[in-house]
Amino acid sequence: MNVEDYRRKKTVQKKLTLKKGVRSFINRSLIVTILFLFCLIFIKSNTTFKNNIIKYVYEDSFKFTKLKSIYEKYFGNILSIDKVTPKEQEVFNEKLKYEKANVYKDGVLLQVEENYMIPTLDSGIVVFMGEKEGYGNTVIIEQVNGIDVWYANIKSNDIKMYDYIEKGNLIGEANGKKLYMVFQKQGVYLDYKEYI
Repeated sequence: MNVEDYRRKKTVQKKLTLKKGVRSFINRSLIVTILFLFCLIFIKSNTTFKNNIIKYVYEDSFKFTKLKSIYEKYFGNILSIDKVTPKEQEVFNEKLKYEKANVYKDGVLLQVEENYMIPTLDSGIVVFMGEKEGYGNTVIIEQVNGIDVWYANIKSNDIKMYDYIEKGNLIGEANGKKLYMVFQKQGVYLDYKEYI
């Protein structure tokens, strides 16, 4: 065997060794990633296990609690693991209340209390926000049943376009004592009496 053959053989062996090393590293990385994701899914789905991790690692582990106290000292208590809270509690869940209803253009004019907080009649997606002639500031929600409901003469609202709004949630505040509503499906205006 001459020197060139020997060098070629060594070069080929180095390349094969490098390929095996890279392949081994990638395989190990994938296995670790899969195990890590499996653990995260298990922790998220098992409340008891999650609480035990918080108690024994986050609260009792000396090194981690020291790190936590330093972090809280300089940055505040914003670690996501602190945000383990019970289920969401409803803040606003009302039904539509009005004193009097009169036909108005394609819908109805409702007499409501001053600065009335307007609830949604049914769940749906916000598909329009803006001014409508004769109605003022209007929010249109396409309900899950396919009916578009206009809530008009709104002074302020805390929703955005394409927000999903649950039944009974707050849309906004009525401007004065008037609330206009229109019910429409596939371009046809519907009789309000069936819906309020």
